[in-house]
Amino acid sequence: MTIEDLKQQKLIILECISESKAYGLDTPESDTDIKGVFILPKKDFYGLNYIPQVSNATNDIVYYELGRYLELLSVNNPNILELLNTPPSAVLYKHPLLDRIDSRRILSKLCKNTFGKFAISQIKKAKGLKKKIVNPVEKECKSVLSFCYVNHEQGAIPLPDYLALKNWKQEDCGLINIPHMKNMYGLFYGAQLGYKGIMQHEQSNDVSLSSIPKEEKQQALLYFNKDGYSSYCKEYKEYWNWVKHRNEARYQNTQNHGKNYDAKNMMHTFRLLEMALEIAREKQINVQRPNREFLLEIKSGKFAYDTLLAQANKLQAQLEEAFQQTDLPEHPDLHYINQLAYELREGLYREGFY
Repeated sequence: MTIEDLKQQKLIILECISESKAYGLDTPESDTDIKGVFILPKKDFYGLNYIPQVSNATNDIVYYELGRYLELLSVNNPNILELLNTPPSAVLYKHPLLDRIDSRRILSKLCKNTFGKFAISQIKKAKGLKKKIVNPVEKECKSVLSFCYVNHEQGAIPLPDYLALKNWKQEDCGLINIPHMKNMYGLFYGAQLGYKGIMQHEQSNDVSLSSIPKEEKQQALLYFNKDGYSSYCKEYKEYWNWVKHRNEARYQNTQNHGKNYDAKNMMHTFRLLEMALEIAREKQINVQRPNREFLLEIKSGKFAYDTLLAQANKLQAQLEEAFQQTDLPEHPDLHYINQLAYELREGLYREGFY
């Protein structure tokens, strides 16, 4: 089922402008994101063709099936609570039966974690981008050789330096295990002895062992920092995968403001923390943000990362206190939501959504 199918069959029962334009945080460059709710025809709902959600390729248009919508409300999912409380100016269509949904019977102390943890994830994303920008990974991938060290004089030197000092090729070297010494190897050299080399090819992820004649003399001890190599490979893969898939417009904005963190993620951190505080104190979801200018200043990179992090930590402390004092229930009224799911579906099917 596609979005076009939903529209042609007139299955959409809620359609709203979402994200920045619903928050009142849009700028001329902002896209129009759409979220909504649809109801499956009876034959699909009662059969084996249940479809929980339909979206476009970029996921900026998403519709949730009624059952999935209510299920996500029952766990206080932030995106779905925002959809439920979309400002009237951003509602494109809403079936009258959906007015039966009472947000006050759905909000609970779960919001402390759902909104709070979501906010923390945005901080982590901002931190992650900062790390990637400040510490880029070179395009040429290092090999096993860069993580090997050889004892020399009263210390140790990198293997490439040792090979250059000796005027040796790694292909003419041979290694054997040293018992009871993890990742330590005996290093031998012989250009005509048929050794396998320290690594067999550039893509090797471990050192190579050779058969060494007993009469051959060990030249040195070699240590392979296997854990360091493994960590580097993971970091290399993550970094260049990020480069391949990053949002270039957001990355360029980060480069332009010069603060080396994802300012958009940081803006959403504050939005989520503030919304969570309002839920605890006011028992309602305020989608449209009253402090638009401050949040857009964050998005533009006006503030230093450490300054924002300190403010976010203060908001988190306030959040903890607010949810300790609130009289919100521990969990949403699941009996109410379950009954609502039945009544809404039956009512919509009676109206001809089949």
